[in-house]
Amino acid sequence: MMEFTVKIDVGSKEPIYKQLLAQFERAVRDGRLAVGDQLPSMNDLAASTGISKETVKKAYGILGKRGLVVPKQGKGFYVADLSSDRRQQVLVLFDKFSVYKQIIFNTLAERLGDHAELTILTHNQSLDLFTYYLDTNLDRFDYYVVTPHFPLDEESQARAVKQIARIPNRKLVMLDRLQPGYPGHYGAIYQDFENDIYYGLTQGLDGRRHGSNLKVITLPQSLYGASIRKGVERFCTEHAIPVEFLTAAPEQISRGTTFLVLNSQLDEGLVDLARRIDALGLKIGTDVRIISYNESDMNEIVLNGLTTVSTDWRQMGRLAADMILERRLSKVHCDFRMIRRNTF
Repeated sequence: MMEFTVKIDVGSKEPIYKQLLAQFERAVRDGRLAVGDQLPSMNDLAASTGISKETVKKAYGILGKRGLVVPKQGKGFYVADLSSDRRQQVLVLFDKFSVYKQIIFNTLAERLGDHAELTILTHNQSLDLFTYYLDTNLDRFDYYVVTPHFPLDEESQARAVKQIARIPNRKLVMLDRLQPGYPGHYGAIYQDFENDIYYGLTQGLDGRRHGSNLKVITLPQSLYGASIRKGVERFCTEHAIPVEFLTAAPEQISRGTTFLVLNSQLDEGLVDLARRIDALGLKIGTDVRIISYNESDMNEIVLNGLTTVSTDWRQMGRLAADMILERRLSKVHCDFRMIRRNTF
């Protein structure tokens, strides 16, 4: 056993048993406590730290449930072999729980099966909340699966990098976005918003549609709207397609127009657009075409088949699970494609 000393901060707001958990977990994972090492007896640890035996018993019991230590009758607690089939503890920190995050989570959980236990929290793109979650959960999990969607101003991004850096790279798996300026060997399965939309729209080209005009409906506060707009403008410039960016369905709609709806496919933007097209006596799929951003199973039904350009959410969850199962982290650009249906 390497040198390891338990230190209790009686002035801390964190309960003492949680202080014990954090210190023992950290010592096990960084090798100061090796497989087979015996933990101090409950009586000895209570006496040396001045805390109650019941507090030590509670901490040791939780360590046992997490698979970090194993009790031996009449002998005490010993560090478990973490290379065995112990269930990995995975904290999923999503920004929001949308239909797309549900697809990722379901695929992740299905792929991991009984090999991992998942805990999910949502930070709602709030750095304060994200920081709180790290404060209360750091060193408690084997892996942290994070969607790093935060405000894009320089100060917020610098703060995001600083907070994410608290997670050891060997435990970090980023999803959906590759955090700019974040170094090191960690896992990531991500979109490239500008280039993805460019190549996704390119998949929809054919000789009959080169002269169509494109109208893009999005909200001004869209987090990655500016990046997506660059990709759309590059596509339209290269293919001589007139483009206009809107925040709502226009009053007048001409035949031959193609709409790209960047908000959720079930939001008011798409509903208002479909109603407007119908009121003008136009037919979706022939007179007017619609492409929506992001794919889900519901798109097979919406408007008798809604065409989408989207990253592959199931691939994202599957690759994240494989990195955890194989303990091999890498950075992978997730597939992005157009799925053509009745509206285009």
